[in-house]
Amino acid sequence: MVNDALSHAPLRAEVAAWLDEHLTGKFACLRFRGGPGDEEAWPALRKEWERELAAGGWTALGWPQACGGRGFSVAQQVVFAEEYARAGGPGRMGHIGEGLLGPTLIACGSEDQRRRFLPGILAGTQFWCQGYSEPGAGSDLANVRTRAVREADGSWRISGQKVWTSLALDSDWIFVLARTDMEAQGNRGLSFFLMPLEQPGVEIRPIRQMNGGSEFNEVFFDGARAAAADVVGEPSDGWRVAMTLLGFERGISTLGQQMQFARELAWVIEAARRNGAAHEPVIRQRLAQAWSGLRIMRHNALRMLSGADAGAQGAPRREALVYKYYWSNWHRELGQLAMDVLGAQANIVEADDEKRTRLQQVFLFSRADTIYAGTNEIQLNLMAERGLGMPKEPRGTL
Repeated sequence: MVNDALSHAPLRAEVAAWLDEHLTGKFACLRFRGGPGDEEAWPALRKEWERELAAGGWTALGWPQACGGRGFSVAQQVVFAEEYARAGGPGRMGHIGEGLLGPTLIACGSEDQRRRFLPGILAGTQFWCQGYSEPGAGSDLANVRTRAVREADGSWRISGQKVWTSLALDSDWIFVLARTDMEAQGNRGLSFFLMPLEQPGVEIRPIRQMNGGSEFNEVFFDGARAAAADVVGEPSDGWRVAMTLLGFERGISTLGQQMQFARELAWVIEAARRNGAAHEPVIRQRLAQAWSGLRIMRHNALRMLSGADAGAQGAPRREALVYKYYWSNWHRELGQLAMDVLGAQANIVEADDEKRTRLQQVFLFSRADTIYAGTNEIQLNLMAERGLGMPKEPRGTL
């Protein structure tokens, strides 16, 4: 049971002690850095930190031991995620490879693919990004238009565009959902490819955001190559593989995410106490609601994970469908609360005022939370159709 995480005191102490010892020296500057909205912070050093974690045996904790992981239970993984976030462990450069692609290859990949790709992910020497969203296929992933055409030698030529690709400039490989059957409609006729980014026909363009950063990118494919051995599953089976991967997206990392949210809420409370906003009844009520909402989020996440106790093979239950909708709206409201607490000072940008700057970043980045990875409208449809079995929403033009 996930609730048993509270009883893993020796593991909790071991993780905390290791982080206290190793998140020092050249790595000390990484504490509490590199999360969403701050992923451009020291990417080279954070890659080195991935190798430090690997050397200590703290990567791929939930993977089966046969695949190089430690075979941790969900409860044990929760302990690590919480202690990592509590210690200020930096945003993981290897998250997409370790948390998403690795489990997907274990579940859906070939033995050859597992042999070639899992060791590099495990060692923190190979970094991945995700090629799903497109300009016309964001929340509606089944509408992807990137094309893949098979060559005479069995390889594939990929043409199209992906957008909002996190960390593409700092990645070695990308997994791409592309259409291989041009006659098929919707989620049929899609295939799941593994592609090196360092090759002719791939161009990466950073997207400058309103907070000044550019952690997201556009990736253009103009006849780029994917080897025949780098199709996961069968051709036209890409939707099943893609949905398997998305199931892992709402797994153990949610608890670490909540620790970051708790830290941000603490910053807001500190600012309210510092400038006197905490004495205003409405602000006090909203702070209390934010605190309560975070507690609800934690308990729902533990319930969501309680049925997924089979290591990397365990995907969350249907309760996971509510999670993204809940946290994204909570976080967006926290960003607005931060600005209301700061008052007129929220409109002033001063690089040397770190406390104000980080609250402004929370506000700016959280505006996108209810859009990326599925808009609110899409999330509500998923809950209704997949979770409750209600009739599908009519789709089509009027």
